[in-house]
Amino acid sequence: MRRAERLHALSETLRRGGSRGTSAERLARDFGVSVRTVKRDLQALERSGAPVWSRPGPGGGYGLAVGATLPPVSLSPVQAVALMAAVSAAPDAPYADLAAAGVQKILDVLDPRTRARADALAGRIWVDAPPTASRVVRSALEEAMADQRVVRIRYTSRAGSTTTRDVEPVLFASTNGQWYLVGWCRMRDAMRWFTVARIERASVTSAGCSGHTVEEVGDPPANAAPVHGRRP
Repeated sequence: MRRAERLHALSETLRRGGSRGTSAERLARDFGVSVRTVKRDLQALERSGAPVWSRPGPGGGYGLAVGATLPPVSLSPVQAVALMAAVSAAPDAPYADLAAAGVQKILDVLDPRTRARADALAGRIWVDAPPTASRVVRSALEEAMADQRVVRIRYTSRAGSTTTRDVEPVLFASTNGQWYLVGWCRMRDAMRWFTVARIERASVTSAGCSGHTVEEVGDPPANAAPVHGRRP
């Protein structure tokens, strides 16, 4: 059994075990591997995001939290490299750090042969990514967008004027190699596009957004689409 298949089967076994849990020794016997291998597999599942729990002592063991799901991971080497390349080429994209961590979780549960082929192919792809905006600034913008809270920014326009504004984040947009924060500017009382690279400081306030929608931004360009792939 390939490792990726074993990890999926292991997660299903833990799920079926419910709140009782299953010992590492029992799992090792069921899968025909050593206890050490089972524990490494359990660690791999946990790194991939599976909510694995353990209970020491007699009657203890390992299990998955109620309602947890871990779909099977079955990627070709080319698919794995496509994910790595996409994340590496866009380090300034919103939530890029989380995306990189997610890709790493997927790579961790690939079978060794697929992982080795993916690593070999990845060595044939070079990325010269542009400098990114401050991690502190991007983190504040990402948090404000996710929680829909007003973000206070210090912004320098292309003309060179610097202002401090409270902005209600509506969307992130990428065009012509630049990332923008699009939001309702409370100073201008209007929707505005802010180049992320020109935001010098950003802090999330306790104020919630008032409900401005993506539709207020206007029609997207003909070749633009949300990242979920479905055009409006």
